[in-house]
Amino acid sequence: MKSKVVLITGGSSGIGKAIGVYLIEKGYKVYGTTRDKSKYPTFSDFPLLVMDVRNQNTIAKAVESLMEKEHALDVLINNAGVGITGPMEETPHEEINKAFATNFNGPLSVINEVLPIMRRQQNGLIINITSIAGYMGLPYRGIYSASKAALEVVTESYRMETKNFGVKFTTLAPGDFATNIALGRYHAPVIENSPYKENYQTTLKSIDEDVDSGGDPRDVGRKIAKIIETKNPKPHYKVGSFIQKFSLTLKSILPGLWFEKLLERHSS
Repeated sequence: MKSKVVLITGGSSGIGKAIGVYLIEKGYKVYGTTRDKSKYPTFSDFPLLVMDVRNQNTIAKAVESLMEKEHALDVLINNAGVGITGPMEETPHEEINKAFATNFNGPLSVINEVLPIMRRQQNGLIINITSIAGYMGLPYRGIYSASKAALEVVTESYRMETKNFGVKFTTLAPGDFATNIALGRYHAPVIENSPYKENYQTTLKSIDEDVDSGGDPRDVGRKIAKIIETKNPKPHYKVGSFIQKFSLTLKSILPGLWFEKLLERHSS
């Protein structure tokens, strides 16, 4: 059987790279994307295409280059994303717009570029990488949570609109995994006389510790492979520690004020 062709945005590092390496081992033909190939001169795990999900021209050129080589695209994994932290009141709107440009608008632009291809093939799978954080408004991470929640919801619309074309959509929401995501995260500055200073600093420390002690990103690759091999994927999947996934169950069964207290206690 012909190997399935997979395109992973943001595939040069972190979870994207881990997914790609795992899928290569499973026999898939993988392409990743990066905004700047010169930053990865020794990268050899799989081919990297130049793409900035905020720039439609680079999206079109990358997809065209892939199609010239493979003449098919079976799976798109929208993984490219950025972190952002800060008190809602003090997070600059310019940075909010940048986060949504990458985490929400960007995936939509890539989806809309590949949909005509998959429609012609009458076959395709699109997996949007969201976050367990997208299921709740976390303190000092509200913009990140909102951008991932928006991608969760819009995936449901795409699923229903494209079902008749043979194109399948789903999301995968990871918890905390040991990656280099902290290096590219935007942190609103800690303002000396801010009423949020103490709590925000505590949260920043907690976020970095959670990432450092996070799970093996290969677990995300394993979950992705299972989704690809599933005949009829569900709308949403999660991957992470038991407590991270269980938090979503708690949110669905606990009164709102109780769950909010749990979040506040965990974040303090």
